[in-house]
Amino acid sequence: MTSNDDILRALGRVEGRLTGIEESVSLILEDLGDEKDNARESRAVIHGRLDERQQIHLLDKVVEISSGVDATLREEIKSIKETVEKNHEAVAPTLEEWKKMKTLGYGISGLIAFAGLTIGGMIAYASDGAVAWVRHWLKIN
Repeated sequence: MTSNDDILRALGRVEGRLTGIEESVSLILEDLGDEKDNARESRAVIHGRLDERQQIHLLDKVVEISSGVDATLREEIKSIKETVEKNHEAVAPTLEEWKKMKTLGYGISGLIAFAGLTIGGMIAYASDGAVAWVRHWLKIN
């Protein structure tokens, strides 16, 4: 049979081993905690990079869309400019005709005004003779 001393020694060895195992387990738990922290940081960095990548992708899309809109607007402005130039070329002869007619109208108006003034002056000059002739014809003294 085994003595109490042997049993106590065996218990001491078991207790020592348990203490070593506890220390190992606590070290492993600390390492796992550090690994979890490192993994969280790594995931945060990866997510940040993914977010940046998505933002860059969205900016690329915006640039692509705005360049397409810019090109479309340029084409529309070019076609509008061509239409305006064609319309100007089509209307230019008519505008020249209207300018000629306007000038002719000013000339005719001037002639009518001059003729009116001339006739009015002649009537004023001849009115004294006309009054004398009418009195003579009606035999008014």
